[in-house]
Amino acid sequence: MEYRHDRKLHPHARHANLHDRFLGCALGRGGTMFHVNHEPGAEIHHTDPFAVPAGQRSPVRRLRGRLAAPVTLWTAPGPAGLTVSSTLVAEGEPDRLLGLIDPESDLWAAVEDAGRFAVAPLGPPHRQLADRFAGLFPSPGGLFATGPWTETPYGPVPTDAGGWAGCRLDAAREYGWGLLVEATIEAVDLTEETAPLLHYRGRYHELT
Repeated sequence: MEYRHDRKLHPHARHANLHDRFLGCALGRGGTMFHVNHEPGAEIHHTDPFAVPAGQRSPVRRLRGRLAAPVTLWTAPGPAGLTVSSTLVAEGEPDRLLGLIDPESDLWAAVEDAGRFAVAPLGPPHRQLADRFAGLFPSPGGLFATGPWTETPYGPVPTDAGGWAGCRLDAAREYGWGLLVEATIEAVDLTEETAPLLHYRGRYHELT
């Protein structure tokens, strides 16, 4: 395996929007709402308090915010986990999986140590779980203390997720301000088809 990573980030990245960094390095800051708890009456801000003013946002950042992305949960033995919205599956021999994650996250430390991880697509019922693993919602007792979990050799996965993929870490390298992770898919376990949770312009959405 090849790991080219010295944990140095561009100075602006250290102060980046938490919603942007922890939802997988590929989420935009172009949204107008900042959600912590998506239950009725639980919204705490009408605007994202960490957002860069509209006139100062780069065209690339605005473009990124306009690309709808599936929300997934990556986990690894330890356990550790992170909400990621930059997951891409490439069919082939072997099948591969790519993603951009926060290089300073607990997840990356666990993946680097174990050499493997699990990826589960999240659905509309998982909004609060996604916020919890993005560091945007309190997690008393730990990230995995709430909700049913299924243990796998690659990491725990939500029991009510639409399925999961077990991945072997192949390589990782700095890519922009994130870490590009390359892996081989070793196992896939799918349940019934479920609706996806999407992230678009700073907000969660679902298919209608």
